[in-house]
Amino acid sequence: MNLKGIHTIYFIGIGGIGMSALAKYFHAVGKQVSGYDKVTSAITEGLRNIGIDTHYEDSLDLIPENFKNKHHTLVVYTPAVSSDHLELNFFIDNGFKVMKRAEVLGLITKYTFCLAVAGTHGKTTTTAILGHIMQPYNATSFLGGISENYQSNLILGKDEISVVEADEFDRSFLKLSPNIACVTSTDADHLDIYGEKNSLENSFQEFADKVSNQLIVAKGCKLEGLTYAVEEDADYSISNIKRKNGHYVFDVKTPHKIINEVSFLLPGKHNMMNALAAFAMADCYGIPTENIKKSLETFRGVKRRFSYKIRSEKLTLIDDYAHHPTEIRAVHSSIKELYPFKKNIVVFQPHLYTRTRDFIEDFAVELSKFDEVLLLDIYPAREIPISGVSSLWLLEKILNKNKKITDKKNLVKDIKNSEANIVAMLGAGDIGKMVEDVKNELISIC
Repeated sequence: MNLKGIHTIYFIGIGGIGMSALAKYFHAVGKQVSGYDKVTSAITEGLRNIGIDTHYEDSLDLIPENFKNKHHTLVVYTPAVSSDHLELNFFIDNGFKVMKRAEVLGLITKYTFCLAVAGTHGKTTTTAILGHIMQPYNATSFLGGISENYQSNLILGKDEISVVEADEFDRSFLKLSPNIACVTSTDADHLDIYGEKNSLENSFQEFADKVSNQLIVAKGCKLEGLTYAVEEDADYSISNIKRKNGHYVFDVKTPHKIINEVSFLLPGKHNMMNALAAFAMADCYGIPTENIKKSLETFRGVKRRFSYKIRSEKLTLIDDYAHHPTEIRAVHSSIKELYPFKKNIVVFQPHLYTRTRDFIEDFAVELSKFDEVLLLDIYPAREIPISGVSSLWLLEKILNKNKKITDKKNLVKDIKNSEANIVAMLGAGDIGKMVEDVKNELISIC
């Protein structure tokens, strides 16, 4: 399909982080863009502010008339939309070209030199770092989060180089045409889609087989490619790590040279791994290493990835998207590294009944490491409840006596009743929307 022949593009689920990046991109290149989403959000308001019409009721009457011509309209939808959606079925029944987001992103990568970041953890931050490195070279980057540097999930460049987050959910990354790619991890996740870890790993191998130029993998990954690691021998490695004025400073070894005194702001070994993966990809593309080094020094992070909402001597509030045991472990590790003598409390909202069921023991182990634990109810997203799977079940498995179930109404009170100086709010559900309200109520005690 030739996207140049499409004049109007209608998005069903336009408020999603990946969908909205595509909507912004097509709007920027001169297409007429409109769409539907279930609820208003900061993302949809941002779309409206740049002239993209958006509505929040599933109604055929609200579809603009100029989007009802099937000969020049493309309809893009997210798999999260239900099969009985009126607007989606209208377009399908009337013979419109209807595609999933991943398929459209795949078309873009097919006609550009594509750098794709895959993996069950770290891909959003790695993609954002790589997009920042590639920005001076006119790459267009589609991010799975909001870059602090650009306050956007889209870094707009030209149509020659694309940087994309390669999402394994629903096997979406198999629609891409990657030239250079990395795989950050292949830990078990999305077992509601894959059933078992072996099936997930097979999909990553299938993705790896699509890479035309160079694959880069975290050391220990079963895939074949250039390896990267922190304080271990690998094709790309980080060593001589120091902390100076709140930054990491380290050396990077590539297959050809050593780059000394690289400075990087984000905390934690996992973020050094993310920076190194982006470094390796940019190096393989041919970006001068001194330019990569300069970009790493100015990268400010991604919203909801260890984002500080309050940062004072009395209280620190951290917001993070962590929704898998490995990600929770990384947050806790960073907190203990930065604040080894301060008491911490975690507020965790489990995401999906299936994920809670599949990783219940691992969740319990990682949450038990915090000084105090507050659990919100499971955020169901696209799922219906599973009998016996609940936050209470998880609470019972946490080996920490300082634990309790809370709710949105009592959350701030429970935090205030704690003696903790460090508050971490973690999860992929609507806890991200709660953070601002919590911040506004806690800021008075700072």
